[in-house]
Amino acid sequence: MKAAVCYEFGKPLVIEKVEIDPPKMGEVKVKIGATAICHSDVLLVRGDWGGKTPVVAGHEAAGIIAEVGPGVTNVQLGDRVVVSLLRSCGRCYFCSLGRPYDCEGKFPIDSENRLRNQAGAALIRGIKTASFAEYVVVDQSQVVKVPDDLPLDRACLLACGVITGLGAVVNTVQVPVGSSVVVIGAGGVGLNSVQGARLAGAAKIIAVDVLDHKLEAARIFGATHTINAKSQDAVAAVLALTAGRGADYAFVTVGRSTAIRQANQMIRRGGVEVIVGMPTMADVKFSLDSYDMTYGRTVIGSNMGSTRLSIDVPRLVELYQQGRLKLDELITGRYPLEGINEAIASMERGEAIRNVIVF
Repeated sequence: MKAAVCYEFGKPLVIEKVEIDPPKMGEVKVKIGATAICHSDVLLVRGDWGGKTPVVAGHEAAGIIAEVGPGVTNVQLGDRVVVSLLRSCGRCYFCSLGRPYDCEGKFPIDSENRLRNQAGAALIRGIKTASFAEYVVVDQSQVVKVPDDLPLDRACLLACGVITGLGAVVNTVQVPVGSSVVVIGAGGVGLNSVQGARLAGAAKIIAVDVLDHKLEAARIFGATHTINAKSQDAVAAVLALTAGRGADYAFVTVGRSTAIRQANQMIRRGGVEVIVGMPTMADVKFSLDSYDMTYGRTVIGSNMGSTRLSIDVPRLVELYQQGRLKLDELITGRYPLEGINEAIASMERGEAIRNVIVF
């Protein structure tokens, strides 16, 4: 029996002993070493996305391969791996287009219950992963081998927060050298958009948030300018920093419709707004000025940073090893599994960039 964190919507977690089935064809079982708390996990367990309970959340993880099913070719027992919600069948329409992050393939693990509590009741595998647990079973395409000397608490950040924020900049829109960039939100995803802009060679990187300590962090990650939207008119401040025209690119890393409308006012004619942050179901609609849009402004969404796991994760590991990618600085606190309620509360109070559960 293994420990896992189970949620009923809106209630504190309960740690239970659970049964996890062995991996089947093309699947692996991973002993989790560390899992970060992403805002999406909080949306899930608070019931903002609906769905069924009890659910085991968690999707930003790293660990060690404990068991492999038939047909697994990319990893073997004992490998240290990043575990992501991203998976790809390699055969569907989107995979054939080189967009594995949009894979529409069907996976047996979605329709076959693999996780049960002591009473035998099925537990929902949240966000395709369920890593708030000692072990997970996932498709082999969801894991990427990493070097033995990469600490798992840093490796887990590459499963979602880093690839989502940074990938939106370097993959989805491929920001050119010398560009001006605005990033709304200086949380875990936003800071990675900031450092993605720095790596891309952006000349002006403007971070917008309402918390001064997060704006200070944005400076560390590469922001050249910061704006506190609580004390300043953020749109006016961005226009003042960009000769009145607006920025070339704006990345909205918070899931708020008001921020999407603001960002559209912050970009120049012909500029690009990128929607990155995940909203609640109650805040998915927004409106834009169609007159302004006729001047060539573009609005585009970015799904998980347009990440190709097997290609992008090794590249990011190399950047970290070279000292060019910041991971250590993303971690605010480390907690045992028993402390996950406090880790989530700390995040919701705005105190944390990323809190990590370490097993």
